[in-house]
Amino acid sequence: MTFSCRTLVLVFLTVLMVGPLTVHSALGNEKPLNFVFILADDLGWRDLGCYGSPFYETPNVDRLAGEGMRFTNAYAACPVCSPTRASILSGKYPARMDTTDWFGAPQPEASASGRRFGKLPLLPARYVEQLPLEEKTIAETLREAGYKTFFAGKWHLGKEGYWPEDQGFDVNKGGFTMGMPPAGYFSPYNNPRLADGPEGEHLPARLANETASFIHENRDAPFLAYLAFYSVHTPLMTQPNLEEKYQRKAKQHSRVGETWGEEGSRRIRLVQDHAVYAGMIEAMDDAVGRVLEAIDESGVADRTVVIFMSDNGGLSTSEGHPTSNLPLRAGKGWLYEGGIRVPMVIKWPGGAAPGTVSHVLVNSTDFYPTLLEMAGLPLNPAQHSDGTSLVPLLKGVESLDREALFWHYPHYGNQGGTPGGAVRRGDWKLTEWYEDGRIELFNLRDDLGETVNQADERPELTRELRGLLASWRDSVSAKMPTPNPGAAP
Repeated sequence: MTFSCRTLVLVFLTVLMVGPLTVHSALGNEKPLNFVFILADDLGWRDLGCYGSPFYETPNVDRLAGEGMRFTNAYAACPVCSPTRASILSGKYPARMDTTDWFGAPQPEASASGRRFGKLPLLPARYVEQLPLEEKTIAETLREAGYKTFFAGKWHLGKEGYWPEDQGFDVNKGGFTMGMPPAGYFSPYNNPRLADGPEGEHLPARLANETASFIHENRDAPFLAYLAFYSVHTPLMTQPNLEEKYQRKAKQHSRVGETWGEEGSRRIRLVQDHAVYAGMIEAMDDAVGRVLEAIDESGVADRTVVIFMSDNGGLSTSEGHPTSNLPLRAGKGWLYEGGIRVPMVIKWPGGAAPGTVSHVLVNSTDFYPTLLEMAGLPLNPAQHSDGTSLVPLLKGVESLDREALFWHYPHYGNQGGTPGGAVRRGDWKLTEWYEDGRIELFNLRDDLGETVNQADERPELTRELRGLLASWRDSVSAKMPTPNPGAAP
């Protein structure tokens, strides 16, 4: 077959107009991948059956894990929600954007006035209270490439003007300023971006149905469906039948050890037997099942990537103490593993072998470049500067080209955590506590519960990792807490 010069020019001009996705389809004779990103709120690392929960029931997420890759060393970029959510959409560490605390937390001047932290040693660092509009989100990038973009659920990334529709999403069902459902988990919702359903309608089911409808309506176009559950954040509430089910199960559940322990000055739950919380997890899992069902019904399962993750560790030291993260230490709001290590699953038909497990260190900043590479789109390292594509792992490579992972939380958490930073390199994790400069060094391969501090026994490694953490803070211009002039003597 031969082409005239005029035909070639017309083809070239068409390529320029329709963009890279159409080019990929024309040359590869394939439809582009769809993406369904499911984000749970406050779901702990061990809160799923596929991660070893002895009490909660999650057959749909477990099935997803069996169809894709499960990650055992997946981390949220922060032990609280908003910073991690910003890292997913931007591909950057929170410290680089100064989005280091949950949006709405008191700024240092409120702390100095005594409203919250007036007697504590430090004033927390000032932070940015929204995902900056100058950050080009993964949704904006995919939309420019021809994707339909949809958001449902919890946003918590800024006030009006910084909502999903301002950050690359064509459709917004329920995402606004607040980080928890303003009227609880049953309709009427009192949500400016989600119309009320019938009285008593359950929020997770509603969000799943909205997502399913979007998938059905866009089966012939590439799409990004981002379902960010409010579950299992407080308020702790579930359907009566589920609460009764797990109350019965708790009575039959054989406990090993004590129910309660201590983490710092806080009481911490050591067993998973909270009936309401268990009901919330099952309801969320049912909602995940509805979305997976819609993918199958729409005939797009063979070209749809499904990702599941949590935004931080499970709530164990405060606000009802609903779950236990054991064998991990502490929980939400803490830089110990219970606060930052999270469940994560990726199903990539034709890419990741079903039922595989990766033990490589990965982070919430990694999704941006991963989705771009999966879609066959150019990477944008100036934007997703802290992310590393997971495509090699998903294709069977057992390592990533990255030296370490970092955390910076210069704040006091509602759950008892104090200002600090951390670095993990290989099996070793070093945490620096900013109040007094105290250093903890743990070998997570041998000591998953972070019980034996080896900082004194390994001074060279401690200096090296502490220097690495300090250099990273400098490189991202991380804001530090400052001495509090009103601190208790």
